[in-house]
Amino acid sequence: MINKPWKLSLLAAFSLAGPAVFAQNLPAARQSIELERYSEAKRQLLPNQSNAEAAYELGRLYTKQEKADSAAYFFNMASRDTKFPLAMVATGRALLAQGKKAEADAQFDAAIKASKSKDAKVFAAIGQAYAESDIKDNQKGVDAINQAIKLNKKDDPTWLVWLGDIYQKRDNGGGDAMNAYDRALAADAGYTLAYYRKGQLNVRSRNGNEALTNFNKVINMNANYAPVYRDMAEMYYYGNQYDQASQTMKKYTDMSEKTPATQATYAAFLYLNKKYPEALTQIDEVLAKDPNNLTMNRLRAYTLYETNQNDQAVAAIDKYMKMAPADKIITEDYVYQGKILTKAGRSDEGIAIIEKAIAADPKKADELTNDLAQAYLIKKDYPKAIATIKRKMGDKPQLADQVRLATIYSMNKQYPQTDSLANIVITARPTYMPAYLLRAQANSLQDPEIKQGLAKPHYEKYIEVAKADPAKNKEGLAEAYRYLGSYYSIKGDKAQALSNFQQAVAVKPEDTQAADAVKQLSAPTKTASKAAPTKKK
Repeated sequence: MINKPWKLSLLAAFSLAGPAVFAQNLPAARQSIELERYSEAKRQLLPNQSNAEAAYELGRLYTKQEKADSAAYFFNMASRDTKFPLAMVATGRALLAQGKKAEADAQFDAAIKASKSKDAKVFAAIGQAYAESDIKDNQKGVDAINQAIKLNKKDDPTWLVWLGDIYQKRDNGGGDAMNAYDRALAADAGYTLAYYRKGQLNVRSRNGNEALTNFNKVINMNANYAPVYRDMAEMYYYGNQYDQASQTMKKYTDMSEKTPATQATYAAFLYLNKKYPEALTQIDEVLAKDPNNLTMNRLRAYTLYETNQNDQAVAAIDKYMKMAPADKIITEDYVYQGKILTKAGRSDEGIAIIEKAIAADPKKADELTNDLAQAYLIKKDYPKAIATIKRKMGDKPQLADQVRLATIYSMNKQYPQTDSLANIVITARPTYMPAYLLRAQANSLQDPEIKQGLAKPHYEKYIEVAKADPAKNKEGLAEAYRYLGSYYSIKGDKAQALSNFQQAVAVKPEDTQAADAVKQLSAPTKTASKAAPTKKK
């Protein structure tokens, strides 16, 4: 008789073996969550969701995916099993996922009381809850982990990583976080996650060499640890190593799960690299599958603005601001909203929003002041743009701000001020080519008919500096040669005029103005026709 795979006795055997098999697979599911292989983790956990531990891990998984309702659902499911040691903690985590911190704290206190303050795992689980939340006011989590270690009477590397994760959420918690990760490695020198967290902290503090050291340790332990490649790409990006960043991000996307979350990460990376059209394509693909993805809705508004699709950007930023919870809105959201509205002709409204963002986030005041000045430029309120930059510059102006101010002076037709500032920049940094061009343009605009040739020495100096890299500086070089060609034409020096126009065409073949001048100057000179012979009578 053929033995059928759906034989009842076989099904019963599988059913009886289920809990034991799941218990063996639980570490694998947790590892999948750590590696952000969430679909894989779901496949491991969902068939066993009636098991309290499986439900608890599903709650953690959805917390990491920022799906609060799903997280709360599974934590509440875990809490129904009164024999589950972390049932009361699960109830607290369900509340925490929904943003009900005070109620969550009360539930965590009840869990501690029920365990008579003697269960290290209960304290550790409370600490983990805060480590995996986005709450900055988390002293309760710190105290819980410390008490768990005290009861355990030895350092647990997993708990210490959670402690470091809690500290990382604080504005000035980097030092405490690093100490926690170092303690974790002292307890277990092969704990991959601790090296990964150290590398992330190094990136945050812009310590690229140490970040690379720690990330490489992770890769040496597990070359398939996909998230580390994403963070390495970010590290290379901040180090201005854009090619290396792109290659490393490609490793991440190739290695990680093909999910909307992975695609969203790639889209965000493209946005950071200012590859806006490519980013927008990825963003729209993610939103087609996950329309309520908060980050992608945010970046869609930003990217539409950057790709000059401002009408769509207005609708996108309005949609995003309505859907985003108040605690998820960041300073940049207000800044982009302000820029988008300003560009849409709602200047006063947009400028007010940017000013509000600056007042709310003084640490970013310098950076945001540039956006405020840009908003005034869009409005063509040049005096206020000038006042904004001058206020930012204070007593110790940066060269970048001086260049920006010189440019705005030029827009406001204050050419002597542009000339003076550009000269200051050149004196401080003789190789800064845009300043030579700014100075030449300011003098040219003061002498539009080239009667005095005010710009001639400045364009000549620009050419001297810029011709070392003609491909990079072709626009400026073509402009400089055209000016000199015009100057010599007015002076009657045809040979010099022709030579300069030819050089303009050489650096920029598509320069039709220079090409036309070359044709005119190269045309043969017309001579007077000979007198017709008189006819003999």
